Amino acid sequence: MQTQAAPARLNATAFPTVPLFGLDICAVRFDEAADALFACASAGARPARVIVTPNVDHLVRLQDAPAEFTETYRGADYIFADGMPVVWASRLLGRPLPERVTGADLFVALAQQASQAGMPVTVIGGMPGQEEMLRAAFTRVYPGMPLELFCPSMQFDPLGAEGIEARDRINRQRPGIVFVCLGMPKQERWAFAWQQQLDASLVLCVGAAMDFALGFKRRAPLWMQKAGLEWFWRLASEPHRLWRRYIMRGSRFVGLLARELRKNRKGKAGR
Repeated sequence: MQTQAAPARLNATAFPTVPLFGLDICAVRFDEAADALFACASAGARPARVIVTPNVDHLVRLQDAPAEFTETYRGADYIFADGMPVVWASRLLGRPLPERVTGADLFVALAQQASQAGMPVTVIGGMPGQEEMLRAAFTRVYPGMPLELFCPSMQFDPLGAEGIEARDRINRQRPGIVFVCLGMPKQERWAFAWQQQLDASLVLCVGAAMDFALGFKRRAPLWMQKAGLEWFWRLASEPHRLWRRYIMRGSRFVGLLARELRKNRKGKAGR
């Protein structure tokens, strides 16, 4: 099935951005980002704004992704740096980001505000058969938040029947916020494919954020997060599942950074 291409960036709030690794990343503090995004959802902005939060793993994956997907990813309405290594790299390159803005933190902040305001929220993620358990957890953690929950199969095809069902459920609910928790690149492929057809304000591609927000998985202690060691915490927690992400792909980030540094030097020499 054919879908319309994602529109050009339509930021309701014009955050300053810095160019890093081929992306225009919002140079903004977390509280400012969360407040502006919720204001956008409260205003009922249309068409939907797509938010991505690249970390080291995403940046490496984008190097291997088809050019069409990479270009679409670059056109997200808001791009926030999820990982501390990305923030450190920005400072090393002389284009400093004030701090990281993680998908996990945005999930919590926006869900809390939606709960307080009674704003409808759609969540796409979880495993089939988990619906009752997840609904109970959302009711406990975020009471008062009207929830539409869709747990697709592991064979989820962004453009297939389940992708269409996710779109249709959203359009029936007309939520302010959609959290897509399917992992990269499925969540981004779905969000960009249906962006223009969604009756929603925000679509956040946030990976495992739901598991952290509901307490199913523990995040690293705050001191490890600030020290840029959250990756080590996650690797130690799920080594068999995450070793390739943090060891194999993580090591390739050094090469990406070296390439950016070379570009910096050539740019300065050409002035």
